[in-house]
Amino acid sequence: MCAFLDALFFLYVYLNLLTSSFFLSECSSPFSFCNLRRRFYLNGIHKPGDVVLGGLFEVHYTSLFPEQHNIITYYYRLNIHNITVYLYDNCATLVIGFSAALSMATGREEHFLLQENCSGTPPVVGIVGDSFSTFSIATSDVIGLFKLPIVSYFATCSCLSDRQRFPSFFRTIPSDAFQVRAMIHILKHFGWTWTGLLVSDDDYGLHVARSFQSDLTHFGGGCLAYTEILPWGDNPAELRRIVEVIKKSTAHVVIVFAHQIHMIQIMEEVVRQNVTGLQWIASEAWTSATVLQTPRLMPYLGGTLGIAIRRGEIPGLRDFLLQIRPDLHDFLLNSCQVTKFWEHTFQCKFAPPPAGWVEAGGALCTGQEDLENVETEFMDISNLRPEYNVYKAVYALAYALHDMLQCEPGRGPFSGHSCGNLQRLEPWQLMHYLEKVNFTTSFGDQVSFDENGDALPIYDIMNWLWLPDGKTKVQSVGVVKRSASKGEELTLDEDKIYWNFESVCSESCPPGTRIARRKGQPVCCFDCVPCSEGMFSNETDTTECIRCPEDFWSSPQRDHCVPKKTEFLSYHEPLGICLTTASLLGTFICAVVLGIFIYHRNTPMVRANNSELSFLILLSLKLCFLCSLLFIGRPQLWTCQLRHAAFGISFVLCVSCILVKTMVVLAVFKASKPGGGATLKWFGAVQQRGTVLALTLIQAAICTVWIVSASPAPHKNTQYHNDKIVYECVVGSTVGFAVLLGYIGLLATLSFLLAFLARNLPDNFNEAKLITFSMLIFCAVWVAFVPAYINSPGKYADAVEVFAILASSFGLLGMMIHTPVQ
Repeated sequence: MCAFLDALFFLYVYLNLLTSSFFLSECSSPFSFCNLRRRFYLNGIHKPGDVVLGGLFEVHYTSLFPEQHNIITYYYRLNIHNITVYLYDNCATLVIGFSAALSMATGREEHFLLQENCSGTPPVVGIVGDSFSTFSIATSDVIGLFKLPIVSYFATCSCLSDRQRFPSFFRTIPSDAFQVRAMIHILKHFGWTWTGLLVSDDDYGLHVARSFQSDLTHFGGGCLAYTEILPWGDNPAELRRIVEVIKKSTAHVVIVFAHQIHMIQIMEEVVRQNVTGLQWIASEAWTSATVLQTPRLMPYLGGTLGIAIRRGEIPGLRDFLLQIRPDLHDFLLNSCQVTKFWEHTFQCKFAPPPAGWVEAGGALCTGQEDLENVETEFMDISNLRPEYNVYKAVYALAYALHDMLQCEPGRGPFSGHSCGNLQRLEPWQLMHYLEKVNFTTSFGDQVSFDENGDALPIYDIMNWLWLPDGKTKVQSVGVVKRSASKGEELTLDEDKIYWNFESVCSESCPPGTRIARRKGQPVCCFDCVPCSEGMFSNETDTTECIRCPEDFWSSPQRDHCVPKKTEFLSYHEPLGICLTTASLLGTFICAVVLGIFIYHRNTPMVRANNSELSFLILLSLKLCFLCSLLFIGRPQLWTCQLRHAAFGISFVLCVSCILVKTMVVLAVFKASKPGGGATLKWFGAVQQRGTVLALTLIQAAICTVWIVSASPAPHKNTQYHNDKIVYECVVGSTVGFAVLLGYIGLLATLSFLLAFLARNLPDNFNEAKLITFSMLIFCAVWVAFVPAYINSPGKYADAVEVFAILASSFGLLGMMIHTPVQ
């Protein structure tokens, strides 16, 4: 709304002045005289010449805090050889600055000759100013229609980069768009994510308020706790309310985009309410304001960080300033500004002095006082900031004029390859050369303008240091700039910086946690939630935890991933050691018994015990004990394929031998009865071997089909434990595994039934009792194995199977040992 009213006001002033205030033609002749109908009574100084530049400066802005600088200062800091100036004081008032700009554009002569073709050089070829963004907007809206170049040294509003609206506006100060990003770089550097924003109620502040929030979110610099608009004029109630907001907020960093007068007013209320512990961040408009660097305010403003206009040096300036004299031959004769400056500097009065001045001991000014012996801000050229921008603005116009004068006729950039000249200079011609200006100052800074009329952005970072002796030191602690090669970069000397507090709504979330937004609160207010199991975060303030890779698991701190623990039936753990020992013990016993049998193979006892089948049983049992070792250790493809095949074939060989042996016992018993001798012909040595071989080959065929069709393979199982990898062998085909076990069970059941039928044979055939008992143990073990195997996870399934193999093998081995003893 404010901007809309400003626009209406600008339009009204422009139309009113343009139509009724300037000139009135008194005749209709082609060469008539025109009179200036109205004159603006402006505070300024003038010096005519061939090439004249205009200047608009803020010299006075309030009667309460007068500036010690005056317009004479700016004149000499603008003056360049062969270029002269019109300088006006805008008095920090829009209508005065606007009127001054129009006066420079139209001229101030009361009478002038209006030529037929309206030709001639304009009163000024370019204007340096204005300092306020709002004033520059008003001036450029009108002056830009005539393509008269305006080069501002202090107007930072990003809206002035609109080339469609302001085609002739240039500036030697970066726009607020870059200043906002510079502020965000500082906030991110120090981790200040929770801040407040104060802006002035004008184009300068309101454009910042609109862009700051979006840029803050885009660049991830945090968020704003509040945004308040500082009023113009005397409004104690509003200032009191704003300070109450600052006081109640948890944000300890306050960013202020406003002018000195706003800071003076707000700090008065801050002091009244005694609001301390704030970290102030200043825009370029008040970073260097000495009026705020007082012992009364520094307890509150100490540690302020600010964006400051680039400091520069102007060679030969001090010697030039020392030439100022109230000389009768100087064009500034009787200038009120020179007189006031001289009297203020030397604390004297020119004749005739005020009544009572001499009597009170006051000195009379002679005009010969020596400026070099006086400490005055006027002579301090060590911290030239706005003045350095003025210097660059004037030199930019001077270089543009120089480039125009170097144009060779017939090779110019204008229509018909013509060149511009001082006698018939058009403002748009100078603007053409101003757009192409590119030079380097003696201080080493490059000056050029981009397509929007903006200069290469660079700012100094300043820090307000309150010294123990009560004095204030504003020191440079860094630079923020943008270059074509490196982009935007911030350089800070942190060892020199003094600041108060960090400002956060919530502390940063450390690695191992993630941000959980608080519902209904700003994005900078959040809780830190630990990452879930299997997930991690190795950065601060992350919004999402990352899942660990498949073979990894999160550490206890959840800040990195570690390899998952592995689990399998190992030779190095107690269970594996026990099973391995039992397996080797069984193998050793089998070997010993087999050795004894071989040694006594020709004895009647061994021969009567069917030595060939006994040897096969002992050999198969030895293989059964050894195959259990295939279930121990980390599963490999070959062990997974071999373990069940070796186990199945070994047990079938052993059980088939026992089955045949049982059948032989029954056949021998029947042959001992009258008429039963014919039965033995079916149970000769060849038949026994053939039966055992045939039964074993069937199991071998089952194993071959199983391995070929659905081979067992190693598998990394993570279903049992999230933080462990259980290495196991998957059977591949459950049907194949069931057929293998079923075939062994079938043979064992037949052996048990036959042995049970022969249990009551005479003592001479008591071997059948032992077979019955061993088969009973065998069947009981494997019947119990099935549910135990199914319900045992991971390595315990392998342990159950090994235990079943060992238990049944020892049962059969016990039968073999006991049989010869009987």
